[in-house]
Amino acid sequence: MKKFLPVLTALLLLVIAGCSGEENSSAEETAEEVRIAYFPNFTHIATIVALENGYFEEAFGEDITIDTMTFPNGSAFMEALSTEEFDIGTVGPTPATTTYQRNAGHEIISGAVNGGAVLATAQGSGIESVEDLDGKRVAVPTIGSTQDIMLRKELQEVGLNIEDAGGTVSLVPQAPADTSTLFLQEDVDAAATQEPWGVFLENQADASILLDEEEFAWGTDLTTTVVTANNTFTDANPELTQDYLRAHLEAIDFIENNNEEAVQIFVDHIEEITGNALDFDETLEASNRLNPAYEINEDVIQEMATISMEAGYIPSDDVEGLVNKEFLDAVLEEE
Repeated sequence: MKKFLPVLTALLLLVIAGCSGEENSSAEETAEEVRIAYFPNFTHIATIVALENGYFEEAFGEDITIDTMTFPNGSAFMEALSTEEFDIGTVGPTPATTTYQRNAGHEIISGAVNGGAVLATAQGSGIESVEDLDGKRVAVPTIGSTQDIMLRKELQEVGLNIEDAGGTVSLVPQAPADTSTLFLQEDVDAAATQEPWGVFLENQADASILLDEEEFAWGTDLTTTVVTANNTFTDANPELTQDYLRAHLEAIDFIENNNEEAVQIFVDHIEEITGNALDFDETLEASNRLNPAYEINEDVIQEMATISMEAGYIPSDDVEGLVNKEFLDAVLEEE
């Protein structure tokens, strides 16, 4: 009888191990909730359309609950992502890059919007070229934002720099929605901003566009907004990650083929969550300056990281591993 005990014990251990493996596999297979974050900005229109048109619900299935949250800027977004307050969403490439140096717990998995950023000048500022920004005050959404880095690139090319780097150009952090007030009060001379605020500055504050979306910094080669996800989520939920991107690509396709309807969806959504009613015609005009797209220009992201390092925002420009196209490629192969 004793000779059968080792065999029986081994069999029991295999069964227990197998059950344990099945439980772990099941636990990691899918989450019960997907937490999506974004900004109430025009450059996040793909996320907003995917939410409003039900693309995420359709892609995830009825067993998955969707929770959403919005953030005013990239710093707040990345801080929340780093502490796993949400799973996936859209943000500018610079905040994603800067945070990666401190905590490499996230990855860029897709582009969302190209272009959509401009350099506007105030009426009476006397600015007719980038060189004329010497000694001027320029509004940016936040210090260290994507538009901040874009401005620094333009200044470098003409031999100028920001005051904190020994230069003569002052940065004024200001929420884009409030930049018109700065222009009207003559508190700033220019603004590096995203749409639709560029068009609003033109129409509401008689601003001029010094550099449009094709001329400012990297132009339309710049992925202005990217899909960024927490690695804990993507590692445990590869299928849900791909589902997100399926909905994301569907939203991009919808915007490309139904531009006016997409703009109306955006305007209605912003009014619902913020109480601010954006002008439809101005927002539609601004839509001509941005291009929803899933491609990621890694060369530009690397160059932005180098400028961020030179600005003292990050200790290194090593961003290896930040961009992961694995999930996007898997979805694109289905088409």
